[in-house]
Amino acid sequence: MSYHLPPLLPGFVGRERELTALSDALREQSLISLTGPGGVGKSRLALRAAHGFRAATGRAAAWADLWQLPDDRLLVATVADALGFADHTPAVPLDALSGWLADEDPLLVLDSCEHLLAGCRSLAAQLLRECPRLSVLVTSREPLGLPGERRIALSPLPYGSDALTLMERLAEDAGRPLTDTADMMAATRLCARLEGIPLAIELAAGQLAERDIHQLGDELAQLLDLETPQPRGGPRRHQALRTTIGWSHELCAPSERLLWARLSVFRGPMDADAARAVCAGGPLTPEGVDEALAGLVRRSVLTRARDRYRMLDTVREYGRMWLDALGESDRLADRHARHHARTARRADQAWFGVDQVHWYRWISASHVDLCTALDHLLATDPEAAAAMAGQLGFFWSCCGHLPEAARYLDEALQVSAAPGPARNRALWALGVVRVLRGEHEAGRELARACERQAERTGDTDAVLRAAYLLALTHLLGGRPLAAEHVVDTALAQVGAVPGLTAPRAMCRLARVFAQTARGLLDRAGEGAEELRRESMARGEWWTRSYADYQLALIALFEDRAENATAHATSMLEGKLRIGDSFGLALGLDLLASALAAQGAAERAVAAHTAAERYWNAVGHPQRGTPELGPVRDRYEAIARSQLGDAGYDEAAARAMLRGPGAITRELLGHTPPGR
Repeated sequence: MSYHLPPLLPGFVGRERELTALSDALREQSLISLTGPGGVGKSRLALRAAHGFRAATGRAAAWADLWQLPDDRLLVATVADALGFADHTPAVPLDALSGWLADEDPLLVLDSCEHLLAGCRSLAAQLLRECPRLSVLVTSREPLGLPGERRIALSPLPYGSDALTLMERLAEDAGRPLTDTADMMAATRLCARLEGIPLAIELAAGQLAERDIHQLGDELAQLLDLETPQPRGGPRRHQALRTTIGWSHELCAPSERLLWARLSVFRGPMDADAARAVCAGGPLTPEGVDEALAGLVRRSVLTRARDRYRMLDTVREYGRMWLDALGESDRLADRHARHHARTARRADQAWFGVDQVHWYRWISASHVDLCTALDHLLATDPEAAAAMAGQLGFFWSCCGHLPEAARYLDEALQVSAAPGPARNRALWALGVVRVLRGEHEAGRELARACERQAERTGDTDAVLRAAYLLALTHLLGGRPLAAEHVVDTALAQVGAVPGLTAPRAMCRLARVFAQTARGLLDRAGEGAEELRRESMARGEWWTRSYADYQLALIALFEDRAENATAHATSMLEGKLRIGDSFGLALGLDLLASALAAQGAAERAVAAHTAAERYWNAVGHPQRGTPELGPVRDRYEAIARSQLGDAGYDEAAARAMLRGPGAITRELLGHTPPGR
């Protein structure tokens, strides 16, 4: 579990008075709305205030990017992600989130709420009512309108000071430094014409590579009539920003204008491969997409962070208007959905191999666009939606997106009537979700349905998946003999084949779990070692991590504490790579036990405390398979006896002051001890 707070962005200018007022308000009130027109800099100021709040108070801060969301269906999920809550319960998502947060005290920033006011109002009201130590900071063009809300209105930058400083920096970056008094006067006039709006200044400065500050000011002066007292479209500053966006659009090359429009179909940041796949066509070649991407970054229409491009929502709205005018909205929505469906299929096919971590990270980074694609396919191609949901379901189950997985799989199965591999895969994925949420009977029924359909079609992979799902229900229900029988029967039924497939690995892993639970430690250890070797040879982490989990547990049963520590550490490395909070909780429980067995009681308490935090964030009704409970209790008692009750409680209190992610990385040697 970790709170998401983006790093500070470079180039922050001025705002000392506003930052002080916002910082004071955050210390005094639980709900603050930072309001102002689009492009005025609300998000940057809120981010700086959140970092300052965290440094000054020692409390955590979490940042939820809401600008990506087309509506409020993913609102709770996005906030849960920001807070590191990977809900494994069947409860109503907002109820589960508020129940988990009840005793926590972070600052939650809801960024860009104006298009989701009703949903944000309900969410904030419930969280603040049920989580008395929580603080909420909202950025929006208008306040939520809740009782006790403190509103801070953000104005544009002063023309002759902060706005001018921003323009100076941007001109320097563009290779057109302001060198004399005439340049400074021209820049001051330009900032005044742009009403001191940071986004308008950035867009204007994006043209400095092709013209100097005087030419820039002359061109904009012809467009912005400052004598007009009140433009019909709204306040002058709104008109200045819209005019600057339109002017920037006109100055783009035709290929850049076309790409600007087409990129508006993406809800979140996209990589160049996605941009080429969705936006190339007609006069815009794949090579032309690359050139246009570079041009739009240079003109400040896009920002780039690592390998992904982001379009600000104000700029995207303008692109969307042009996409509608071009008559391409429906076609681009379809291309967007088809691209994400194809890429989800590639991710599924590559799951059991060297690219596994890459695909987990891609799916996490593309979450909102994947959901957007599924929404489109549910309305236009139910069979494709069922296939895509089935391929994403296991990824989402591993990464804590169980509520979204359950919703999309349920909807896809309702609208998809055709029997076949895609429907069977969706049923299986839904069964995994149900089991991980503690709904074992529902998972068992879905496993039986998958089993019947697989036997009718003769699909060996489907037979093995159904067996794994059914075995999982038995393992979590404390029936290891039944679990072993199920997977042994399925493996015998499909026979031996060269190589190791993902469904076969899952069944063999379930057999190892069953043998360990039955006390057949030699057989379980041999099976786990073999699976670990084969997974390592493929560069795969999910199976390898759970093989390490079993080897650590077996080592504890056999009083080989050092070996248990090594395998628990290896498991945690794998789970960190793929972002599996459930696996991290399991691994930390084992590591805490192994460290206590070695006499490292302080480190054991830190691992146990981090595990507790992860389990709370997961909300799982049962902390792993039944055999882990007695192990955890035994070694927790050993650590307590080593430190004494007071020493144990003091060590736990110290660990509570650090985040579980930081503790985990320290235990793995990723940071120096004590940091």
